[in-house]
Amino acid sequence: MKIIECAIIGSGPAGYTAAIYASRANLNPVLIQGIQPGGQLTTTNDVENYPGYPSGVTGPKMMEDFQKQAERFGTKVIFGTVTKVELTQKKGGVHKLIVDNKEEILAKTVIISTGASAKYLGLPSEQKFMGSGVSACAVCDGFFFKNQDVVVVGGGDSAAEEATYLANLCNKVYLLVRSDKMRASKIMQKRVFDTKNLELLFNHETVEVMGDNTVNQIKVKDTKLNELKIIKATGFFLAIGHNPNTEIFKNQLDMDEVGYLITKPDSSLTNLPGVFASGDAQDSIYRQAITAAGSGCMAALDAERYLAGLH
Repeated sequence: MKIIECAIIGSGPAGYTAAIYASRANLNPVLIQGIQPGGQLTTTNDVENYPGYPSGVTGPKMMEDFQKQAERFGTKVIFGTVTKVELTQKKGGVHKLIVDNKEEILAKTVIISTGASAKYLGLPSEQKFMGSGVSACAVCDGFFFKNQDVVVVGGGDSAAEEATYLANLCNKVYLLVRSDKMRASKIMQKRVFDTKNLELLFNHETVEVMGDNTVNQIKVKDTKLNELKIIKATGFFLAIGHNPNTEIFKNQLDMDEVGYLITKPDSSLTNLPGVFASGDAQDSIYRQAITAAGSGCMAALDAERYLAGLH
């Protein structure tokens, strides 16, 4: 079986950028798209904060552009999901990837760009309005809700951060916390309490996201009083965390308690030689298309250097 120079797992901004750089370096990369070709951005209607698109662009169109650019330089794009990996610990060794439980790919280097998936409540109405008022990224979509009323769900640091960020843009922000207290750090809680147009609702759960073509109200339940109420809002933001898509690398690669891959400082290097991580699979902090793309570039450059060092 032919051993390829570089395999890229995942097809968001990180994966495609890694492919552009790897193919331009004559590494002839093979990119396996994964379960959601294009990654999380394909669930985003409008992307207005990525440089180079002055009028904005839809997430799916942007990922289409990324793919075309990668293919233009010779990247082979495969539709499929890597279901198992056998990563070698030996420098200069060969890594084995299994695609869709059957096809084998042998590679000298592997770039992991499997991303992360936002956690959702699991309501049918939430799925119905995805991209039409429902979002899991305030920094990405907050601008579209300028001077409007919105609801944020969550009680941790990311919920506090997203709610205070939205409070700078929106008329009113309601922060729904399921229990009777926030899990966020004291400093983040203080920021929430000090924000005048942010209303904290403890012991509140979402029952239904409502609207016509777009969201216009949220049905919630006050679990302490056992009462249903309606909040008029045009935006519904989930801030209950993300799950990095790194399950298949467990017991082979170092990761934190949540599952984010750990890379060596100022690099994309993992604990195994020839294996590099980029994008939201290793970034729990920024989670933006542009930072993912930047780390994809780093991973390709690191892979190229690693291969050059073998000769």
